[in-house]
Amino acid sequence: MTEIKVIEINENIFEGMEAEADKLRNELAGKNVFMLNVMSSPGSGKTTALGAVINLLKKDYEIGVMDVDIRTCIDAKRVAEKTGVRTLQINNGGLCHIDADMTRRAVRDFGVEGLDILILENIGNLVCPAEFDTGAHKNMMILSVPEGDDKPLKYPLMFSVCDLVLISKIDTLPAFDFDMEKAVGHIKKLNPSAEIIPVSARTGEGMEEFADWIKKQAKDYIRG
Repeated sequence: MTEIKVIEINENIFEGMEAEADKLRNELAGKNVFMLNVMSSPGSGKTTALGAVINLLKKDYEIGVMDVDIRTCIDAKRVAEKTGVRTLQINNGGLCHIDADMTRRAVRDFGVEGLDILILENIGNLVCPAEFDTGAHKNMMILSVPEGDDKPLKYPLMFSVCDLVLISKIDTLPAFDFDMEKAVGHIKKLNPSAEIIPVSARTGEGMEEFADWIKKQAKDYIRG
């Protein structure tokens, strides 16, 4: 009877990427730069919310933004026009994510000397970006009211890896069947430590709280 050799390979396929992410985190910290990775689905209002919060922060901090998309430089241009901060567009060639190695190359080309805060506006997708550590110090995502309160149930990993969840477009609550209590409950069940801030970039509601959250996270990294 033929014997079949069986081996077990338990090596984490993401181990190399995790090491790369840690290396980038340490390099940025060594330069006194705080990096925030921002994720969401397309159309959540990510670029609009970031533009609004940057305008609240830019008088006190030097901020840079790197936008990730498959094609175009629309978002980078929008952020630059609305805020005046330095931006970089990353076109990732059709991939559904950006990883730490790709982020590091972009950081090198962008140049972060003199920055306090670097914002990575990740590609619009609720699946792939959550699986890849970009080397950011903190992760956040945006759930918009029109998307529905059941998104945490459908995309649990995304909500599990984020330090902050913004619930955006709350000015549209009267027009949609969105239960805020249910949404918060779903998120907290997946990620009890996640902070949740309802916001509206249109009315400004919640934006000061969002800006304060960024300041709190960044204070351990930036120059005193």
